[in-house]
Amino acid sequence: MERGSSEPPTARSASAHAPATPATSSAPSAASAPAASTAPMHIPRSASMSCHTPRSAGAKKRRGASALPRSMSFDPSLLHNNGHTAFANGTGVGIRETGVVEKLLTSYGFIQCSERQARLFFHCSQYNGNLQDLKIGDDVEFEVSLDKRTGKPIAVKLVKIKPEVLPEERISGQVGPDMHASPITKLHGYIHPVVSAIPTHLDGKSAPGQVPTGSVCYERNGVSVFYLTYTPDDVERNMHLDTGDRVSFYMETNKHTGAVSARNIVLVKKKQMRCQGVVCATKEAFGFIERGDVVKEIFFHYSEFKGDLEALQAGDDVEFSIKERNGKEVATDVRLLPQGTVIFEDISIEHFEGTVAKVIPKVPSKNQNDPLPGRIGARINFSEKELPFGEKDTKSKVTLLDGDHVRFNISVDRRDKLERATNIEILPDTFQFTKESREMGVIAAMRDGFGFIKCVDRDARMFFHFSEVLEESPLHISDEVEFTVVPDMLSAQRNHAVRIKKLPKGTVSFHVQSEQRFIGQVDREATPASAAANKNVSPSKAKEKDAEEGVIAYEDCGVKLTVPYYIKDLEGAALPQLGDKVEFSISEVKRTGLQSAVSIKILNRTGNSKRLLGFVATLKDNFGFIETANHDQEIFFHYSEMCGDVDNLELGDTVEYTLSKGKGNKVSAEKVTKVAPVNGIGEDVGTTVLLGKVTRPLRSVDPSQTEYQGLIEVTEEGASKGQSYPFGIVSMASKADCLQKGELVKFQLCTVVHTSQKMACHIVPQRRALVESVKDQFGFITYEVGESKKLFFHVKEVQDGLELQTGDEVEFSVILNQRTGKCSACNVRRVSEGPKPVATPRPERLVNRLKSITLDDASAPRLVIVRQPRGPDNSKGFSIERKARQPGVID
Repeated sequence: MERGSSEPPTARSASAHAPATPATSSAPSAASAPAASTAPMHIPRSASMSCHTPRSAGAKKRRGASALPRSMSFDPSLLHNNGHTAFANGTGVGIRETGVVEKLLTSYGFIQCSERQARLFFHCSQYNGNLQDLKIGDDVEFEVSLDKRTGKPIAVKLVKIKPEVLPEERISGQVGPDMHASPITKLHGYIHPVVSAIPTHLDGKSAPGQVPTGSVCYERNGVSVFYLTYTPDDVERNMHLDTGDRVSFYMETNKHTGAVSARNIVLVKKKQMRCQGVVCATKEAFGFIERGDVVKEIFFHYSEFKGDLEALQAGDDVEFSIKERNGKEVATDVRLLPQGTVIFEDISIEHFEGTVAKVIPKVPSKNQNDPLPGRIGARINFSEKELPFGEKDTKSKVTLLDGDHVRFNISVDRRDKLERATNIEILPDTFQFTKESREMGVIAAMRDGFGFIKCVDRDARMFFHFSEVLEESPLHISDEVEFTVVPDMLSAQRNHAVRIKKLPKGTVSFHVQSEQRFIGQVDREATPASAAANKNVSPSKAKEKDAEEGVIAYEDCGVKLTVPYYIKDLEGAALPQLGDKVEFSISEVKRTGLQSAVSIKILNRTGNSKRLLGFVATLKDNFGFIETANHDQEIFFHYSEMCGDVDNLELGDTVEYTLSKGKGNKVSAEKVTKVAPVNGIGEDVGTTVLLGKVTRPLRSVDPSQTEYQGLIEVTEEGASKGQSYPFGIVSMASKADCLQKGELVKFQLCTVVHTSQKMACHIVPQRRALVESVKDQFGFITYEVGESKKLFFHVKEVQDGLELQTGDEVEFSVILNQRTGKCSACNVRRVSEGPKPVATPRPERLVNRLKSITLDDASAPRLVIVRQPRGPDNSKGFSIERKARQPGVID
């Protein structure tokens, strides 16, 4: 025998079991058992049960092992009698039987007799040996006794029988994925079995008597496939086997059940497992994969990638094999997996709160090797823990400070069970924990990704990055914010704003305004920014500091004081003049403590300057003209004299102004203020609509003329035909419309209140012309404006979104760009469609000429090479001789 004891097996008498089966009825008696001890007795097995394998697998095992001898032995010294009267079917005392443990509970069990159809109860106290070694399916030897209480037969004096190991060949092979047959090959003369590994989720724990099992299948002589079971006790050195591992083992057969199983299993070679991971970096010809089984990166060359290399990118899930090259592990046979296959960590659903104990340094040191340098302290499950975190574990890029109150989830790495904090977000009450100094300000400027804050307590504007905004809603210019100032890590002399929080409107104030109202007198008038300082500056960019301040004298508690004021702080359109009595409040700048008068209201006026009304007639780059109330003149004004935002001025707006004389005795408007619109055309408006023609445009259209007013001559038949009527900017139905000389118009008549003069009003031009051409986004209309014979228009000006074609008849308005002096069409409306373009056929002479030309015709047009081309090597001409190609023939 290759396994087991070298001594011959001890013989047992079976004469006591004569009534069990016909095979045992002729056996010798118990007295003659010693004489027959030299020959092993054949003990028939019961076919009523199988404890090792499923029915189908067990059948195969019994067929494959039916020709193998079976034997068992026991130690007579282990037999004893615990006070029971032993007998076999009532025939005598001390006769022992064999059986199989069918059921095993905590303190008792049942045995299925091998020689007869009987099922006996036994108590665990009757087992002679370590009860932990007894399992369901084990062969036992016992005596039969009667239970004194019930009178039923029971098994006593149990001894476990060790089955004999058959001296069969030792088989080696590999662990397979399941218990089904798979292709089997021979390697180095060994048979390759397929093993179904023992489940690892049981962790070695099972119910009493239930042992986890695996299975082995092997092939004999290339014909039959057999399946064998094994238990953890059958594996040498307690090695853990995985499906697909190559093993070698012995076979043994249970005499009573006929079940063949594997024993003395030795691991020959571990199966090469396919690993999974995520591509973490890609270079020109190679990359790295973060492995999913261990916390480690592995190198791979692009030649090992099986797929479209152009589609491979960092973050892709892959599977691969591992090989050793030059003493280092590398990934081979790399293949893509569906996205989301590889999972490194499990993130808790529950949220936790904690305090930042250590922040991640903005500029890592040279010795910084920890990928998770941050720390958060929290109380979890009634114990204090300090969890690490990295840069990618925060929900936003907002700067974290020591002591921040944060909320987070816990991530557990599946590979090394490392716990860390992730999805970290700052809680709103964190500023109560950090005790940091917070400042306020207003968003002054914004660029791509960054901006600047005008601070309440600092002169300099504070830089900030969009990533430092706590809320997800975007910021806008003039939004009020709260922030923390920290030094720049790259330059200690510079500061920047972090942890920016948006505040409600009205929270931030740069000034403190007194509730008390004061009465004073204008001691010096305030003036807008000087014309000299702003002659090359757009009015919208005029700075507040360029304006000259005024002075108000007042008394407070008997003390005479003065306070400056600015035009922007006036209430109403009127400008205070020297000696005017005013009421005001005092505002103090928080940052500097400077005071100024605000909310200034004029109480009475001591001067005699007269304020006039007019209408904006022209707007240029830095100046404009005002049409007088009589509509017969225009007054110059500079934008520096405008009280208010010049960008809000439009043609036809009503303004109030004061006349003054400058150099050369020229009259101009000062202190121009936009006021509420008034009816500039008078109240006496006729109902008759007349037709006329422009004989003289406004001076803004033709600056060469001396008169400001334009003239319209009545062309309609009637009593007023041939009469001319003046018009001004307020006469136009559309103030932006630019009337040209000779244009036809419809209009009405009105009477000027101050002069009782008749003038045209509600003028509507009657323009019709044809579309000359249409390009991509613009076109031209055949209409003469000044020296130009055609008028430009943009497709956005076409009403109803129609697509105009050449030849369409349109109505339109003409507007003058006050800054460039060029006219263009607007409000373009199609009146009628032009004729559809028809493709003109080729002239007959050209068709005949083309038909008559052949390649052999010497008189046909020829291509003459003026300059020979040069090749890459600076050689002239073509290296390959050109040949005439015949039509339809491919070389």
